[in-house]
Amino acid sequence: MYRFLLTRQWVILTVVAIALVPTMIRLGFWQLHRHEHKVALNKVIAESLAAQPVPAESLTSPGATVKHADLYRRVTAKGHFDTADEEVVRRRTNADGDVGYHVLTPFVLDDGRILLVNRGWVPADASQTAFPKIPAPPRGEITVTGRLMPDETTAESGIKDVKGLPDRQVMLINSAQQAERLGKQVLGGYVQLTSPASQGGSPQLLPDPEHGDIGPHLAYAIQWWLFTAGIPVGWVVLLRREARERAQAAAKAAAPEAEPAAVEVC
Repeated sequence: MYRFLLTRQWVILTVVAIALVPTMIRLGFWQLHRHEHKVALNKVIAESLAAQPVPAESLTSPGATVKHADLYRRVTAKGHFDTADEEVVRRRTNADGDVGYHVLTPFVLDDGRILLVNRGWVPADASQTAFPKIPAPPRGEITVTGRLMPDETTAESGIKDVKGLPDRQVMLINSAQQAERLGKQVLGGYVQLTSPASQGGSPQLLPDPEHGDIGPHLAYAIQWWLFTAGIPVGWVVLLRREARERAQAAAKAAAPEAEPAAVEVC
């Protein structure tokens, strides 16, 4: 009855079904891992934003990597801004989705080491090649507060570190690259400035990261696993329908032969 399983059509269908099962299982676990990562990240962000500020030097140092647990941790630093070595980071958007720059200003600590400070967003001009006009930060010695962030890399950010950019423009905020450019000790990572705010609102301070939404990843994981369970069920349904249709066709073909010959009565 089931010899049709050896036909080309059913062999291909069965092979595809067998291949889809482990693939969909893996996709479900991939979404589950993304869900777990999002939940853990939201917890880190919430705890970091709620914690009291600590000196930046207590969490990072020259050449250090910012720990995941310290992501968005509020930190303080005492020193002065060095606008002579200020750069802008290309292709950054504000809350409205407008494309512009992030202003990256070295902050010289009392011991001479450098802390990179992202002062916020400014709009780009039409050409996007000339260095934009940026309001100066407060002069003299001040204390800044901000959120500690890890170095940006091409692998993690997905942003290509393009060469040959206009003067004083970069694609990534990376302390190792800045240390090489400045020829000074630069603390690992950087700080997103939260205080003091610039007079006139420019550069625009970056908003706190969203950390309440966990996204649809768990629902996607369950969806993939439901699809996985549906494959063998669907295969069996198709198998039984094919067998039934073939049996009905065989019965119809045999029916004329089984009918008795008509007897003529005089």
